Amino acid sequence: MKLNEVKFDCRYFRGEVPCVPNKLRDKVCPACDEYDKVTTRILMIKLGAIGDVIRSTPLVTRFRSLFPGAHITWITLTPDILPKDKIDKIYTFNHLSVYSVLHQKFDIAINLDKDIEACSLLADVEAETKFGFTRKDNHLAAATPQAEHKLITGFFDNLSKVNTKSYLEEIFEICGFDFRGEEYLLNFNKDLASKWDKLKTQAGGKKIIGLNTGCGKRWLTRLWPRDYWIELIGKLQKQGYYPVLLGGPDEDAMNQEYAKETSAYYPGTFSLEEFIALASQCDVILTAVSMMMHIAIGLKKPLVLFNNIFNRHEFELYGRGILVTPETGCDDYFGNTCSRKRHCMLDLPVGTVFDAISKMAQS
Repeated sequence: MKLNEVKFDCRYFRGEVPCVPNKLRDKVCPACDEYDKVTTRILMIKLGAIGDVIRSTPLVTRFRSLFPGAHITWITLTPDILPKDKIDKIYTFNHLSVYSVLHQKFDIAINLDKDIEACSLLADVEAETKFGFTRKDNHLAAATPQAEHKLITGFFDNLSKVNTKSYLEEIFEICGFDFRGEEYLLNFNKDLASKWDKLKTQAGGKKIIGLNTGCGKRWLTRLWPRDYWIELIGKLQKQGYYPVLLGGPDEDAMNQEYAKETSAYYPGTFSLEEFIALASQCDVILTAVSMMMHIAIGLKKPLVLFNNIFNRHEFELYGRGILVTPETGCDDYFGNTCSRKRHCMLDLPVGTVFDAISKMAQS
C-alpha cells in the first residue's frame, strides 16, 4: 500500500504505533471496515482540582451529541479521574503535552480555568472556535462574551453572592449551550468495586453511610467539629446504620481516632480509583464541598452536603441531595478564617445532619 492510502482521519489512528484494529485483527487501510472518520476535533482544557475536573465532564456528553464524529482531547493535572472510554486522548499537563497540543489543530477549544497557564494555552492553541477564558493585553480575558459572567462573578464577591446560576449552568452557557441535566462522567472501575462487596457483608444488611470527615486544607472553615462527628456516628449506629469513615491522607489520623472512639469501620486510604470503588458501595454519603462531593454525584449516590462559605446555588445535586447549613448563617464568603468568636459550623446540629441522612437513606 501507499502512504496516501492511510486513513489519518480515523479515530483509531495513533501514528507512532499500530492501531487497535490492526494490532488485534490485522485490519489495514484503506479496506478496513472499522474505519471511523473524525469529523470534529475538540480540546478541553481543565487543569485544576479533581472535583472541578469531574464537574466539567457533562460537557463531553453534550459535545458528543452535537458532533457524533468528534475526537475529544482533554489536558489536565489529574488524568486518572477521566473515563478513557469517553475521551479519546487524555494528556497530563506538562511541557511535553503542551508542546504536543500546540502542534495540533482543533475545530473547537475550551478552557474553563482562570490560571495563567491554562489561559495562555487557549490563547496559543490553533482552533477555529474558542470558548472560555484566555489571555489578552497581558491579563485574563473572555474568549467570547458568554464567558464574561463567570469572570465578573469571580472578580467581585458581592456579585458572586447574588449569583443564582449553578456551575454547570455557567460552563454550558460559556459554550453557548443550555444545561439539560447531563450527568458527570467518572473513571469508575466496576471490577475493582466488586472487590468491595465485602463491605455489604460486614454491614449485615444495614444501610452503609459514608462519612467524609475532612474538607481539604484550602478552606478549613468548612470543617465540622470533632465532637459532632463522634455524636453523629454513635447516633447512626444506635439507629441501625453502618457508618464508614472516608478520607485521604489528610484525614487519616483523624479517621483513625474516630474509629478508635466509636468502633466505626475505617478501611484506610487508597488510590483515587480504589477510593471511587469503595465509595460506590455506600448507600448515602455525607461530605463537605470537596472532591468527595463530586465523586458521590458522579456515582449517583444520595448525598448530604455541608455548606457554609459558598454560594448554595453553585451546586447541582441532580435531585439526589440535601444541603445542610449552619442555622446562624456564615459571615466568611470563600473565607479560610472565621471572623466570629463562635465558628458557624458549631451551629449545624447533629440532629439536623442525622435527619437529612435518614431522609436520603429512605429515598
